[in-house]
Amino acid sequence: MIFMVSADRLLAFTAMSLLLILIPGPSVLFVIGRALAQGRRAALTTVVGNTLGAYVLVGAVAMGIGSIVERSVVIFTALKLAGAAYLVYLGVKAWRERDSLPASFTGAGAARSGLRTFWEGFTVGVSNPKTIVFFAAVLPQFVDRGQGHVAVQMLVLGLVFNAIAVLCDSMWGLVAATARDWFARSPRRLSLVGGVGGLLLIGLGVTVAVTGRKD
Repeated sequence: MIFMVSADRLLAFTAMSLLLILIPGPSVLFVIGRALAQGRRAALTTVVGNTLGAYVLVGAVAMGIGSIVERSVVIFTALKLAGAAYLVYLGVKAWRERDSLPASFTGAGAARSGLRTFWEGFTVGVSNPKTIVFFAAVLPQFVDRGQGHVAVQMLVLGLVFNAIAVLCDSMWGLVAATARDWFARSPRRLSLVGGVGGLLLIGLGVTVAVTGRKD
């Protein structure tokens, strides 16, 4: 049996996804922070991790887990606070290591694991409250249950969302990394941007912790 998402539903979902993604949230700000602190490669690696983390959420919704998270305040809050705490941890770490950034440009600093950067991005992506709410509450509305293959429809729509997210988040990361090159000409500037990136992550973590549903 051939599966198909109707064109009108697909276009409507694409438009709503684009609108949500264009509004900077935890994933975008995290990518920008990584770009400023570590450069273009780290930013793009973070984007990949973020995207795969978000797609895990799509899979969870497709299997019915998303509705449980959406209906349970305890589970939702626990996941949100875990993500917020991780952002604060990364922010504090970036702030403490801000003076070591100039060394990374000269090769004196220790190389950062790309796999580690990927998993950090994945963790932020899979615990993003904004994405959790969107996939749990909005994604199912664009599924045509009369066509059958509901889980497959959700997975396909999730791919559309993530394709848009990859393009937009990568652009944010590349722009931020380009600005970083200017800061790299001065050790003081570079230390400053490392500190700002750390504070950005801390502020983002606090924001994630105090916003969202409270019912």
